Amino acid sequence: MNMQHGMNRTMELDRDAVWAQVRDEARKAIQDEPLLGSVIHAGLLHHESLEAALAYRFSQKLASGEMNEQILREIVDDAYTSSPELADASRADLLAVYDRDPATHRLIQPILFFKGFQALQAYRIAHWLWQRGRADMAYFVQMRCSECFGVDIHPAARIGVGVMIDHAHSIVIGETATVGNDVSMLHSVTLGGTGKEDGDRHPKIGDGVLIGAGAKVLGNIRVGHHSRIAAGSVVLHEVPACKTVAGVPARVIGDAGCSEPSHSMNQLLGNDELY
Repeated sequence: MNMQHGMNRTMELDRDAVWAQVRDEARKAIQDEPLLGSVIHAGLLHHESLEAALAYRFSQKLASGEMNEQILREIVDDAYTSSPELADASRADLLAVYDRDPATHRLIQPILFFKGFQALQAYRIAHWLWQRGRADMAYFVQMRCSECFGVDIHPAARIGVGVMIDHAHSIVIGETATVGNDVSMLHSVTLGGTGKEDGDRHPKIGDGVLIGAGAKVLGNIRVGHHSRIAAGSVVLHEVPACKTVAGVPARVIGDAGCSEPSHSMNQLLGNDELY
């Protein structure tokens, strides 16, 4: 997968640099808000790597009376140890949020507070389990992610890197859906089917696509690279690359407006596009 996009505003940060910045921000946050000292120490400063911090966060958020923190922590530690690409994906996702969300001013915010980032990392663990034939454990993670974050992503879905899910409430992504690299989507997005059909039945979202709040993309259709789906749209047909679609049902109303709509996050439609 292409790891070049979404790598912190103007430069790419290697693994150590990302973690060093997280730790610096954590120390400063404790100075600013001492009452959060134990939370920040336990969640960030106590760990030697970002992977360890994410594993801790995963186990803390998804543990329940049915599955304790220790078991979940061991699962995630195994995943990050055996599949280093998960660490690369987590950093790309983290930097995507930092780069694109104007409410994000520090790298520690998504790790500690943003359910979109946390749910996406939980999905990545569920997908790792699914690929290894551990379907029931993957379903358990999906269930807990839905219960804890309000984000329901089937573990078989394929999602690229550098993805931002902003606010993330009521996100649904179906079993055979694919999402490319550098995609941005807002809350209440559905990538779903159109009925009871079996087989390949969910959307294929290209690289660099921006999906507005409340948009529904339904069926085994392709959304071209660097396109833009307006908020509240219902997309039932193929979307060409570098175009904007809007409406119920959605139709092409113009070009995407820029070469990287998922980075610009511009969701406003021009007057000439509205009629």
